[in-house]
Amino acid sequence: MKSNSDMTAAYIDEQLKETHFHPRSSKFNVRNAWGVWNGFKFADYYYDVDFEYFCVRNSCGTYDICPMQKYYITGADAEAMLNRMVTRDISKLKVGRVTYLCWCTDEGRMIDDGTVFKLGPNSYMLTSGSPCIAWFKKGAFGYADVKVTDMSDNIAAMAFQGPTTCEVLKKMGLDGIETLNPFNFRHFPLNGDSDKKLMVSRTGFTGDLGYELWIAPEYALELWDALYQAGENYNIHPYGELATGMVRLEAGFILPGLEFNEALKTVRFEHDQTPFQLNLGWLVDFKKPHFNGRKALLKEKEHGPEYTLVKLDIDGNKCAEGSYLYNNEKLKKHIGYITSTMWSPVVKANIALAMVETKYLKGEIWAEIYYSKEMRPHLKVAKCILRTKPFWAPARTRAKPPLPF
Repeated sequence: MKSNSDMTAAYIDEQLKETHFHPRSSKFNVRNAWGVWNGFKFADYYYDVDFEYFCVRNSCGTYDICPMQKYYITGADAEAMLNRMVTRDISKLKVGRVTYLCWCTDEGRMIDDGTVFKLGPNSYMLTSGSPCIAWFKKGAFGYADVKVTDMSDNIAAMAFQGPTTCEVLKKMGLDGIETLNPFNFRHFPLNGDSDKKLMVSRTGFTGDLGYELWIAPEYALELWDALYQAGENYNIHPYGELATGMVRLEAGFILPGLEFNEALKTVRFEHDQTPFQLNLGWLVDFKKPHFNGRKALLKEKEHGPEYTLVKLDIDGNKCAEGSYLYNNEKLKKHIGYITSTMWSPVVKANIALAMVETKYLKGEIWAEIYYSKEMRPHLKVAKCILRTKPFWAPARTRAKPPLPF
């Protein structure tokens, strides 16, 4: 019979990887609640989902984004190649700026969304939640001078989010951090050492004030220690995937597997989505030269999308997870479905994102909600109200300097 060590050795290539911050963050995971993200051991939550949620909304929290995909795209043709592959006009991006964007198949179906950092005149960093390296390397074919390099394991990164984040970073010694504009990034010396370059971007996935910190892996633990020492009196705490799901919904942000299916992974025809269906038409720039999906997206813009992702306030407090939507209280005509939903503690409302047939958006929307009470099933028909703005978007998110908490 093989020993445990022999079995571990036999499957060593299938073991989950640990992030650069794992030696520190794992000590907070008292529930041993781990999931998986891109082959990494990743926290669903550390202590309590609600506690972590309120850390982000009331103080500050860290979210390990080491598993996020990070690609350097460099060379004289880097801009041209990126402009060919993504829907937004990269030529307008200035050095030191970040932008949100997406990329599509030739049929206009969305592969993924992410961010692009302009590091230098011919140098970019693209991030995405899922691996897309093969897609972008194919896109580089035919260009004389462009190189796509997978840097995912070579950059340690964490999101630092919440209303007190700026104060903590100032206490940590990042002079001038309060002057950083949203979607800008800047380099700082870590602990006063100019050889340890810390890149800080004013970006995030929470809809609140926040930053993302990027550094070489060998300095990851030093960064963690410096940040947690500075945040000791600010209730700093790591938060996991479940709390992230709550704050991103309040901000109205989308997630693959919920609001959209990644086009390269779907099997059934049109079981994926387009930017227009996801209310991301503002990411599609038809003024620039040809890009992937342009013809299909232009046609969809002219005729309008069949479905549109919308924000809903749902009457009452019963969770509408998995609910169907109808055009009247009698549930005669099925017109859509809920993609994500929650009772929002800060908004004090039952909120949701939903896919609705576009032609029904000017009429009434009702949700068919099934729930359990003392092990008995119940049905509630709840009226829904369309919302056009994010559920949660405090002024400090975009203010410079950030407004006091």
